[in-house]
Amino acid sequence: MKINFISNYINHHQIPFCDCLYRKLGEDFTFIQTEPMEEERVKMGWAVDARSIPYVHLLYEEPEVCRGLIEDCDLLLAGWMEQEELIAGRLGSGKPAIRISERIYREGQWKAVSPRGLAHKYKEHIRYRNKPVYLLCAGAYVASDFSLIHAYPGKRFRFGYFPETRHYDGKGPEERKAEDGPVQIVWAGRMMPLKHPEFVVRLAEDLREKGLDYRIHFIGSGELEAQLKGEIEQKGLSDRVILYGFLEPGEVRKKMEESHIHLFTSNHLEGWGAVVNEAMNSGCVVVANSEPGAVPYLIENRVNGMIYREGSYEQFREAVVYLMEHEEERRQMGRRAYDTICSLWNAENAAAQCLRFYENWQKGRVEPPAEGPFSIAPVIWPGRRSV
Repeated sequence: MKINFISNYINHHQIPFCDCLYRKLGEDFTFIQTEPMEEERVKMGWAVDARSIPYVHLLYEEPEVCRGLIEDCDLLLAGWMEQEELIAGRLGSGKPAIRISERIYREGQWKAVSPRGLAHKYKEHIRYRNKPVYLLCAGAYVASDFSLIHAYPGKRFRFGYFPETRHYDGKGPEERKAEDGPVQIVWAGRMMPLKHPEFVVRLAEDLREKGLDYRIHFIGSGELEAQLKGEIEQKGLSDRVILYGFLEPGEVRKKMEESHIHLFTSNHLEGWGAVVNEAMNSGCVVVANSEPGAVPYLIENRVNGMIYREGSYEQFREAVVYLMEHEEERRQMGRRAYDTICSLWNAENAAAQCLRFYENWQKGRVEPPAEGPFSIAPVIWPGRRSV
């Protein structure tokens, strides 16, 4: 079985999944990188030496080799790329292929009525509806976007991103966190409007007024950093809110492992949100907005995390206060969050389900698992999810 994964570039959120396929398939698994990583991502610590990864081929250095890999593989996995024409012939060939996509209408599903947009979507997606081309939905609202254009009917499955999964011997990660002293809270990401980092400063002030003992580890940088730093200093919160700037991914994970609660405040423009996977794997209880793609797939409200509706600051604050005031429940949610990632939403399981999918396809059937990666993606409309 030869599998080829083609996408714009490989990154630390994809490598664990690709590594698993490489371990299972050896040289029969390849990844084609179509372009170098953007400088902004490099500055964020995402830099990967693609040439050092044995299964990676660079389209811009080996164009003919890469085109051969696309045509010759048994199963093509196709992520986002600028050069759609690279895979058009393969998608129409009758050989199986799986598209991997985040939302196509995250800025508004009204765009689905645009005649020009529909023509483009027909060329890119709709014309393959009767071909063995399937869709992995990297986010809970992806299926609703594609249902609007009647693409991949009956062929949409759950998927996502799979950062490194860590397994802790002996005590689980939630039991390794300090039981005495302040509740440790972490936020990590780019400080930009869609991620609403201003919620952190507002929360810090409200928690202080309630007399609660906490420390917030505020990790990241971006256009709002100077403004937020000024507000923290002006409000006298510097002893409670610690600013770090950007940290390497491993250092971010260390802060998560030391924290009880992770704040995920991004809005609907966040396609997935891999920090949710990482925080849950670290035993954090994630307090998350309902709008990003990872949240409905990974979090069950008040079971393995807390969900607040559609950007409501009031619900967000209430969820954090509840967790701070209910330590045992917080510990149990942290344990279940860790179990969710280790048992279900991880690279090893995603790779196994990918291979199972192809084996079943060869036998003339598709038998999705009941939950997790490659299970049937329900059509969840943005703004209508009950939590």
